[in-house]
Amino acid sequence: MKKLTPKQKAFADEYIKSGNAYQSAIKAGYAEKTAKNAATKMVENGGISNYINERLKQIEDEKIMDMKEVMQRLSEIARAEGTEEVVTNQGDVILVKPKTSDQIRAMELIGKRYGAWTDKKEVSGDLNINVGIGEWDDD
Repeated sequence: MKKLTPKQKAFADEYIKSGNAYQSAIKAGYAEKTAKNAATKMVENGGISNYINERLKQIEDEKIMDMKEVMQRLSEIARAEGTEEVVTNQGDVILVKPKTSDQIRAMELIGKRYGAWTDKKEVSGDLNINVGIGEWDDD
């Protein structure tokens, strides 16, 4: 892929934020007289389009929690390391540690992830299954 110029990159980054090609061209440093024409060309430019698509995918991927982050968050809850905001009956907002039931649930989920607490049954001996087809009539 062809490397983008600083202006093209600035345009693409602004375009991702606003979705407005004309304003993005102006913010990227193009003159108002030429911004509309430059914006049209840049939107159609394959390199810029690829860059925009890659950045949008990267932004989306950053918003989605991966399993490592899930396990870190569950561990924080299980250890009661964080706090959460709770509104009282008087309307005050206070910070409280996770409830014991929330901690236990987090520990259960962590345990499930690592295969703890699964029922295991051991089967030993020979397993022979004879399936009879039945008697054939020779008549």
